[in-house]
Order: sequence, then structure tokens, then C-alpha cells
Amino acid sequence: MAVFASQTAPMPTTEREAQLARVPFFEGLTRTALSLIARVTAEESHATGTKLFQYGDPGDKLFIILEGKVRISREVAGIGEEALAVLGPNEVFGEMSLFDESPRSADARVHEPCRALVITKEAFDDLLFLHKDLAYEVLWNCVRILSVRLRETNEKLTFLTSSGKF
Repeated sequence: MAVFASQTAPMPTTEREAQLARVPFFEGLTRTALSLIARVTAEESHATGTKLFQYGDPGDKLFIILEGKVRISREVAGIGEEALAVLGPNEVFGEMSLFDESPRSADARVHEPCRALVITKEAFDDLLFLHKDLAYEVLWNCVRILSVRLRETNEKLTFLTSSGKF
């Protein structure tokens, strides 16, 4: 696991609320909900090439990209690194670790210098336990996002199957 390049001074909560409001993962949340979430975030900065986590690591935090890009990938035997996605500002990754106890399902490496907000699994669990209305709102957003991702995966699998590449 990489050592973080730096942790910068925290931005004011209202600025964090505004940033969170632009993230589809938190779309539609009330200002109160965004304020609660903003309070449990921390900001991290990372240099290009930094490995944020790797396949099999324990999932302990969610990342929200403020600036820069992060590459999500897997190592494929005989091929090497297979990029699954390159994510940019306002995109979230590592969220699956907040909902289950499974290890990381991919690697995450900084593609361009980035700044990110992070929420630890412990802080997220505590927040949702203490604020049931917030839990409902956040989990409903997650269901919506996961449904979209599943549909996209189904489309890709259909294409690969029909093109004979699967």
C-alpha cells in the first residue's frame, strides 16, 4: 500500500458540501445530508503512479476525485494490466468496500496528479448508523448507480458474446 503523498489543510465544510453536491453518487441528497457527509471526509493529494490500493486489499475507504485522474485496472495473466476505467473529477471509486466486507476487486493507481476526498468505512458506517434517513438516501443512490453499472456490464457482455470475443 502506498504512503499518501500529502494531506492538505481541510477545505471549509460548505465548500465540501458544494463539491459533494456535484458528485452523481450523492445526487439528490439534502443539504443536511451533504453537511453530515462532508464532516467525515478528509482530503488527500497523490502523485502520478501512486497505487491507492490493489486487488485483494481490505476495502477501507471510498474516494471522491476532486482533481486529476485515477485508473482502475486488473492484472490479466499473460496480458498485463487491463484498464477497466479512467476516472476524473466528481467520480467515486472504492464504494463497494463500504457495503460489504469483501477485499478490493481491482487496482487503483493515480493516472494524473490528483486531489481526492476520502471517507473511511468506519466513519461511513457510524454516520449511517446514527442517521437512518441519511442511510436510506445514500443507499437508494447506490442501488440506482449499481443498477446502471449492471446494465452497462450486461451490454458489454452481450457485445462480447455476439462478436465472438468472449
